[in-house]
Amino acid sequence: MQVLADKHDNAVHLFERECSIQRRHQKLVEEAPACVVDEDLRVRLGEAALRLVKACKYTNAGTLEFILDSDRNFYFLEMNTRLQVEHPVTEYITGLDLVKEQIRIAEGQRLSFAQQDLHIRGHAIELRICAEDPANSFLPDTGVLKNYVPPSGKDIRVDSGYAQGMEIPVEYDPLIAKLIVFAPSREEAIARMRWAIDEFDIVGVKNTLDFGRFVMDNQHFCSGSYNTGFVEQEMSHYHRGADDSSGAMAAAIVAFVHREQKEKSIMVGTKSPGSAWRMARK
Repeated sequence: MQVLADKHDNAVHLFERECSIQRRHQKLVEEAPACVVDEDLRVRLGEAALRLVKACKYTNAGTLEFILDSDRNFYFLEMNTRLQVEHPVTEYITGLDLVKEQIRIAEGQRLSFAQQDLHIRGHAIELRICAEDPANSFLPDTGVLKNYVPPSGKDIRVDSGYAQGMEIPVEYDPLIAKLIVFAPSREEAIARMRWAIDEFDIVGVKNTLDFGRFVMDNQHFCSGSYNTGFVEQEMSHYHRGADDSSGAMAAAIVAFVHREQKEKSIMVGTKSPGSAWRMARK
């Protein structure tokens, strides 16, 4: 639950974000609102978050993290006393600039709105694009960004500190960029994210773009029936897809080489030398 609290005992929550798709307890995909949270649960989560904020006399932007069990009971985990990486999805569904609000609070200003003024509009999804290899346990990768062309268009946002030609070093977090999309519905947001991923061109380091596409196509994600075990439960399907694609690539290369050899033999007016395997045995 995203919260804002000023120095005048005013506090609001800006609704929830869903962050269950993780590796090593670090988030990869985030969205708002959460498709498993109905209005009753949203109200109870918000009330619990604000009780905690007021009990510790907190001021600033902050995020309270909860875990939800299969019986829809929720449990408090921790509070992050700052803006989080996924704050853009909350900005999209509320229309607020959270960085601006955080600065206003630091200046001692009062919140300019109350809880009843806040409403959810549409749906937003964020993909963290990291220099990691999903096919190899998400191990970090380094190198130079030979190609780096982010997508653009209506309700597509890319937050990044990199540009083409820059190096991804070992000294920093592997996060390259955040890709955020917004649409009137979750289904449309998923479709827009697919398009944005396909338009994002990154060459030079292994990254999580393809994994993001895998998530957007996954039936469990699309139906909303997934949990924090998603990566462990679904990665076998991702690996199978990677194996299939590499096999197809190998077959294409063999076919290309065979065609080139055949055309070359015709051009020089010689007979085909026959099977390469037979030649290799001579």
